Amino acid sequence: MALLPFRQSKSKRFDRLVQPHLKTMFTFAYRLTGREHDAEDLVQDVVVKLYPRLEELESVDHLRPWLHRVLYRHFIDTIRKRPAGREINTSALDLHDEQTPFLETRVGSEQDPLTNVEGDIRSRTLKRLLGELHPDQRTLLLLHDADGWRQEDIAEVLDVPIGTIKSRLHRTRALLRTKLQEELEPFGEQLRGLQ
Repeated sequence: MALLPFRQSKSKRFDRLVQPHLKTMFTFAYRLTGREHDAEDLVQDVVVKLYPRLEELESVDHLRPWLHRVLYRHFIDTIRKRPAGREINTSALDLHDEQTPFLETRVGSEQDPLTNVEGDIRSRTLKRLLGELHPDQRTLLLLHDADGWRQEDIAEVLDVPIGTIKSRLHRTRALLRTKLQEELEPFGEQLRGLQ
C-alpha cells in the first residue's frame, strides 16, 4: 500500500502564498486610504475574498503585482460606495524631499527662519493638494514619486498600458505643480516683502 503524498492544509497553503505580501499590501492600502484602520480593513477584506480562490492564487506567476491589482480594484469599488464628502486623511501623503523629483522647488535644510517658514507652508499646501487629487491621480503620484515604484510595475497593478501611466503621471505632476504655484504665489510675494 502506497502512502499518499503529504499535502498541506488549505489554510497553510494560503498562508504560505499570501503572508510574504501582507506588509507591502498594507503599505499600499495605507497609501490609498490614508488611515491605518481603513488600510487594515481593506487588506482584510481582500484576504477574506481571496481565501476561497486558493487554486487561482497558486496558478499566478507574479503574485505581488496581482495582489496589489486586486487590492486596488477593491479600493476603487469601496471609494465608489463611500458617501460623498468623506475627507481623506493626509498623514499618509507625506513626501520626503529626495523622493519628489516633480517638485524641484522644495526647500532644502537651510537654517534661515524665512526659508523654514516658506518650506513649512509648501509642505502643508502640498499635503492638502495631494488630498484633493482624484484617488487615481494621488495613487499614481504616491506610488511612483513617494514609494519609488517603477512605471512598468504600476502599469501592471493598475492594468493599463505603460504609455497611459507616463501620460497620466506627466499630467498629474503638471496639475499639482500648477495648483501649488497658484497657492504659494501670494505667500511668496508676502515673504519676499519681509526681506
